[in-house]
Amino acid sequence: MKTRRRDDDVPRTDRRKFLGQASCAAVGTTALFNTILNLRMFNALAAPGEDYRALVCLFLSGGIDSFNVLVPRGDAEYLEYAGVRGDLALPQADLLPIVPRTSDGRTYGMHPGLTGLQGLFGQDRLALVANVGTLVEPTTLDEYRRGTVALPLGLFSHSDQSMQWQSSIPDRRDAVGWAGRMADVIQTGNCDPNISMNISLSGTNVWQSGKITSHYTITENGSEGLWDYGGTSPGAIVRTEAVDSLLALQYRHLFEKTFAARMRGAIDANVDFSNAIAALPPLTTQFSNTSLSRKFRMIALTIAAREALCMKRQTFFVEAGGWDHHDEVVLNQAAMLPVISAALSEFHSALVELDVVDQVTTFTASDFGRTLSSNGRGSDHAWGGNHIVMGGAVRGGDVYGTFPQLYSGNALDTGRGRLIPTTSVDAYAAQLALWFGVPVADIELILPNIRRFWTPGSITPPLGALSAMRRVARSA
Repeated sequence: MKTRRRDDDVPRTDRRKFLGQASCAAVGTTALFNTILNLRMFNALAAPGEDYRALVCLFLSGGIDSFNVLVPRGDAEYLEYAGVRGDLALPQADLLPIVPRTSDGRTYGMHPGLTGLQGLFGQDRLALVANVGTLVEPTTLDEYRRGTVALPLGLFSHSDQSMQWQSSIPDRRDAVGWAGRMADVIQTGNCDPNISMNISLSGTNVWQSGKITSHYTITENGSEGLWDYGGTSPGAIVRTEAVDSLLALQYRHLFEKTFAARMRGAIDANVDFSNAIAALPPLTTQFSNTSLSRKFRMIALTIAAREALCMKRQTFFVEAGGWDHHDEVVLNQAAMLPVISAALSEFHSALVELDVVDQVTTFTASDFGRTLSSNGRGSDHAWGGNHIVMGGAVRGGDVYGTFPQLYSGNALDTGRGRLIPTTSVDAYAAQLALWFGVPVADIELILPNIRRFWTPGSITPPLGALSAMRRVARSA
């Protein structure tokens, strides 16, 4: 729960020289991360502006069948979709129509349980990103079949692919995430020494884990501290004084000193956080009584308390599990997707109420997409999938990336509708990181594989889905 430590008195180093020495374009190298660990001076490298910004990751663990989230709706393309999906196909008449601003010649719809998100798409507050997935390098079907291209480690594996989505390191197992690396290298202006820039409502995760930073974990009810610490009963007063006395001792053993320091920081963080939340006026936005909506309500409250917590940059991680639908895809999604839609719509309304909707960007991620073909009312592990980006800074009302042809045996189909991604996780993450405030010159510190998909400094942005970035929408 302890946040990063700062070494502001360490002199700067030359970024370009460091990048050259680290060979960060070679994704397999460990030099970059070991150097960041040893040279914590990189906290001072990138200083974003004074404006507040937050990234919120909704991780749909298990691998969501997202080709029933974004569906081709026109007659010809729907027949193609229905032909490959079989008993997993949604009825054409039930699809919620959306009209992307940039046409690829097809018409689209969303799952009928996503009414709130359909509305946000129509208000230009939400965009869809087509066929995103982990890639080591640009990959064609011929290269895949001939084995002449490097593939993500553990392709189609839950553990490996969820780690790679969160780390953006596709060819090896790395428990440091790209939000963790942002916290390692960005001087955020956050001045509470006890509360991290990265806050999780779903416990430990790779995305927010850094080399020299950790995330601060809260629950849907807020921060959790030592039982009865700071209470006013006689017993609580005695316990509080005993804990304070133990932590104030001058320990000589390194482990004891570290434990005491961490415990002191965790207790102080709980006090700071709880006091900041308690001082807030109640939100007028009403949230549904689901665990996911309650978590997004707590994120909204934490954002509302940003000045009291002295925060300029924050990330939030929320996990919604249960998407590994090897059976009953249609029934399960009919129950689960409305929960997602309600939570995100309510969160958006709360951000409007707090007047920070332009300063918060929410995005989805998942282990992988799923097979287009049915295994008998279910779908299996696959590769590329469709995702959502939401917020006032989003160039909404559009579909970004390349939506693939869906017929069986198409030019991206590695078998059973396991589609090669047409947008890499690296490009997806780069667009979000640049909006968050990572300078272009430092993007390879965060995403060391990015040059294989986008050249830093290019006039064309990695994706184009956020404001201050030119829109890039391509047809299949």
